[in-house]
Amino acid sequence: MKLKDQVAIVTGGARGIGKRICREFLSEGGSVVIFDVSGDTGENTAEEFKNCYGSGRAAFYRVDITSAGEVKEAVERAAGEYGRIDILVNNAGITMDNLILRMKIEDWKKVIDINLTGAFICSKFVAEKMIRARSGNIINISSIVGIHGNAGQANYSASKAGLIGLTKTLAKELAGRDIRVNAVAPGYIETDMTAKLPDKVRDMLLGKIPSGRLGSVDDIAKAVLFLASRDSDYITGTVLGVDGGMGI
Repeated sequence: MKLKDQVAIVTGGARGIGKRICREFLSEGGSVVIFDVSGDTGENTAEEFKNCYGSGRAAFYRVDITSAGEVKEAVERAAGEYGRIDILVNNAGITMDNLILRMKIEDWKKVIDINLTGAFICSKFVAEKMIRARSGNIINISSIVGIHGNAGQANYSASKAGLIGLTKTLAKELAGRDIRVNAVAPGYIETDMTAKLPDKVRDMLLGKIPSGRLGSVDDIAKAVLFLASRDSDYITGTVLGVDGGMGI
C-alpha cells in the first residue's frame, strides 16, 4: 500500500482523469477529498468510492477553486475531519478554445482563473498545513500544450505553461520543509471528447505520437501515483511527460 493512511485533496476529482486518480489513491490505501463544482456528479462519485473502499475513505466538498474563501474553508474542514493533508492534486481545468482574434476576453480570463489561479489558491492554503507538518506533496496536472503550445488554445496553453512555472517555483520555496512539488504533462488522452473526433483528425493526431496510440486515464493516474508515493522521494520541480513520445 503506497499511500496507506495518507489523505489527498483532488480538485476536479468527480469525473475523468481526476476520478481515476482518486481511485488509484484509494486502491493504494489513501483517503480522498474531492473538490469540485459538479454537485450531483461529485456526490455520486464519493458514494461510489465509499461503497468500494469504506465510508470514511472518501468525501466530496462542493468548492469553487477560484474563490479563496471557499477553498480556505474547505481545506480547514478537510484538515479537521481527517487530521492531516498529505497530498494535493491540482487537476481541475476547463477548455474554451478559439483562435486569438475570435477569443473573448472573458473566455481567456475564465480558463486562466480556473486552471491556473485555482491551482495557486489551493496550493497556498494546503501549503500552510503542509509547512506545519513539515511534509507534503503537491502535483499539478499541466499538459503537453503548456510546453509546445497549440493553435486555437492560447488561454489553455498559457494556463498550463503557468502551472509549470508555479510547480518549479513552489518546489524551490517548499523543499526545505520536505514538501515536494511536481507536474504531470499529459499528451492526447482517450476521453469522451477524443472519441468523438472524426477519423481524419484522429489519424492526424496518431501520426504525431511515436507510440502510435492515445494515452489512457490509467496512464495519467499511475504517473500521479508515482509522484505521490515514496517511490519518487528525491524528485521535485519536475515535469513528467506522459505523452507516448509526442514531446520528443
